[in-house]
Amino acid sequence: MQTSMRVLKLKKPHAASGFTLIELMISMVIGLVIVVAAMSAYLGAAGASKISDAQSRMNEDGQAALNLLAHEIRMAGANSVQTSRDAAFSRNPVYSPYPLSVNTAAGTSATYTTTPGTYTISSFSIRGCDGTFTNVTATTATNLDALTCSGTTSTLPDSIAINYEADKYNTTVSSSGIGTDCLGNAVPTISATYSAGTATTATFGVADNRFYIGYIGNNTSRPPTLYCKGNSNSTQPLVENIEDLQLLYGTRSTSTTSTTATIAGYLAASDITALTTAPNDDATRWSKVLTVRICVVVRSENPVAPDAASASYIKCDGTRDTTKTDLRLRRAYSTVVVLRNRQS
Repeated sequence: MQTSMRVLKLKKPHAASGFTLIELMISMVIGLVIVVAAMSAYLGAAGASKISDAQSRMNEDGQAALNLLAHEIRMAGANSVQTSRDAAFSRNPVYSPYPLSVNTAAGTSATYTTTPGTYTISSFSIRGCDGTFTNVTATTATNLDALTCSGTTSTLPDSIAINYEADKYNTTVSSSGIGTDCLGNAVPTISATYSAGTATTATFGVADNRFYIGYIGNNTSRPPTLYCKGNSNSTQPLVENIEDLQLLYGTRSTSTTSTTATIAGYLAASDITALTTAPNDDATRWSKVLTVRICVVVRSENPVAPDAASASYIKCDGTRDTTKTDLRLRRAYSTVVVLRNRQS
């Protein structure tokens, strides 16, 4: 009997397949490059977006500050003619000396009382200071005449005070129908009685608005802010991140009294108070101002500049400031306002 035997042959196993160490390292490097490139693109886009957002906010803040200041300064000296009056008393006694009239007759005079009785009419319609008036918010500084300023050149933010007859045409009237100050509060009313003419009495209001740069709660770690103080002795922040306010005043020649004279030059507040041409009083010096050049420096709310070089900016005086190290963006915004209501 034959026996057949089968011999099973085992196949040799294939060698194990996979990535070599070099291939794995190359793959990791390529992946890392892709991740770094993606992150760089994301961070670049995010940084550009932050800068764009900051610039947009700065533009809004700058325009808001300029619009507020320009509107108020443009109103300085507003004291419209009342057609129902005798020519000698055609204007309300908003400024002293009174009368300010179209046809001031020699020897004419007017008497008036004020409500409240402590209200004193100012001899200024506009007054500025290089730096902040030392008593800009003091309740004892009841009008522009009572403000105090060092009178010297300062690199600090400037301040300005203006007043004008406030009515329904140049302010938002209060619920009682009275004109309002820069904070929307009703201004004190003034009652006047004239010695001649058919309309011998009048009731009107005068806005006394003062603008300066300060900090909320006097805390310098808070954003620098454009403030206004109105007649009501209330002081409120208007626009945050306004770091600087610089004002120059276009004046006519000290030897002319014509309100149509051309601007002789732009002076700082300290230059105006230093004028020596007679009469040597501040009210007369400031009456020569016909235009105001306003410049505000706005900073970004947060640090967004990639480096200190990118944070440099052109200041109000036209020079570049490279000293800022907080990586905030800054930009100067400026405009010129004509005092169209200026009276001689």
